[in-house]
Amino acid sequence: MPKPEDDLSDRVVRNYNNDEEEEDLYEQTDDIEEEDAEEDEDEDEDLESQKAKLRNRFQNFFRRIQNESLPIRVHDVVIKGNTKTKDSLIEAETASLKDASTIQELFAASNDVNFRLQALEIFDSVKITLDSGPPELPGTANVIVDVVETRSPLLGEIGVFNKGEVSSSTLEGTLKYKNIFGYGDLWDGSLAYDYDHKAEVSAGVFLPRFKGLLTPVTARIFLQSQDCLKFSSFKERSLGFCLGLFSTRNHDLAYNLAWRTLTDPSRMASSSVRRQLGHDLLSSLKYTFKIDSRNSPLRPTRGFAFVSTTQVGGLAPDSRSLRFLRQELDLRCAIPLGFYRSALNLGISAGVVFPWGSGFSSMPSPLPERFFLGGNLSPVCTLGGPTSLWGFRTKGLGPTELRRQLRSNPANENTDSGRDYLGGDLALAAFADFSFDFPSKWLSAKGIHGHVFASAGNVDKLTENAYRNFSLRKFTESFRSSAGVGVVIPTNLFRMELNYCYILKKFGEDRGKSGFRVSFASPS
Repeated sequence: MPKPEDDLSDRVVRNYNNDEEEEDLYEQTDDIEEEDAEEDEDEDEDLESQKAKLRNRFQNFFRRIQNESLPIRVHDVVIKGNTKTKDSLIEAETASLKDASTIQELFAASNDVNFRLQALEIFDSVKITLDSGPPELPGTANVIVDVVETRSPLLGEIGVFNKGEVSSSTLEGTLKYKNIFGYGDLWDGSLAYDYDHKAEVSAGVFLPRFKGLLTPVTARIFLQSQDCLKFSSFKERSLGFCLGLFSTRNHDLAYNLAWRTLTDPSRMASSSVRRQLGHDLLSSLKYTFKIDSRNSPLRPTRGFAFVSTTQVGGLAPDSRSLRFLRQELDLRCAIPLGFYRSALNLGISAGVVFPWGSGFSSMPSPLPERFFLGGNLSPVCTLGGPTSLWGFRTKGLGPTELRRQLRSNPANENTDSGRDYLGGDLALAAFADFSFDFPSKWLSAKGIHGHVFASAGNVDKLTENAYRNFSLRKFTESFRSSAGVGVVIPTNLFRMELNYCYILKKFGEDRGKSGFRVSFASPS
């Protein structure tokens, strides 16, 4: 057995040696910590250096984008997030991305594609990401289109709208259901009513891409009813459908087919109105060309607009088909004046309608297709043809004819039963509107502003050989005119005008009167 002393001495020696090892360990640990600190400092410096290099690369990249044309080719377009919407619809809307040959063109195409996908109204959000292409294909990029489909396909809307064929604002309520079949299809049903006692019930569908067509297709069935007894002693009722054949930003082509009935429940219509009572078939093709560069349709302060509408009726091989040619022109110009956000708006519009076919010169034009001036619309917002004239009531001027007397009331046979307003085959109207801000920050912030205006116009008859007696001098001398001042109050739904109108010139049967008037309007 070992001796105790030897064991103790051995332990002491081991203890001593352990202390030396611990001291060496502490020294090594300190060295390691110093090395780690140096490495951390080196890593921080490397990280800052990498950030600086990356920042410089981005700066150089964006500088090159601004100053140079960087070539690139789109390798693939990846679509994500669509569960109901067909890939073919999104691929058709994103096809322009593959046509980009530079970075600048790709950015512009991505912005355009984002706008068009949002305009389909079937996505809550659209996100487009540009990524590098495969490593083996340098100079290429992948475009990732990530969409989020709308959670609520059902949408209800209500608003006030202007339509070129009417002379008053229309209150319309619409219920829409989106993307039922995944083709971006938009189904809707609507109810509309306007100040001129015109009601419409309609239903339709909108297809942004149908069978590879480059333009949207719309189809709509409608039932319209309008009470014109007060002005022209007839009621109109139409049942039909409208098919949109071609539609772009500047062009629109549509076909209309309707069965129309004119009746006179009062039995007091003038002879000109009675000759047109009964059933007719409306089969027409309507083409509209439109350019609008104004900065605002409700309060334009710069830019111009032009609209040309051509309608050809009588395309159906039926004797009751209404045969006519109708042309409308409208030109607008807004000139900024440079103070109080003031601007001068000038506008001139014209329209003509004429029958065609055998013996057309002696035939009357269809009564509902004629031009009527007046109504509660603001000419500033009514773009599409001659319809509005400040201070004159709906269908309040132009050719008239005495209504017939009813023999059932002989005591009043010498009493004037009123006159029917027949409208005109030729119409011309012009206006000038000077708008300005009030010197009040609160009113300017709300968009409330003032305006001074003047308008003039006239309608005349050309059909039934009346064109032989037409005189341009007499036509211009018989212009009706008005002027006034008012306050414009814009809202989310429409533009409201509180005006004082002064009739400068009118004739005996015209329904125009000086005084305060309220007008409602929205963009046409």
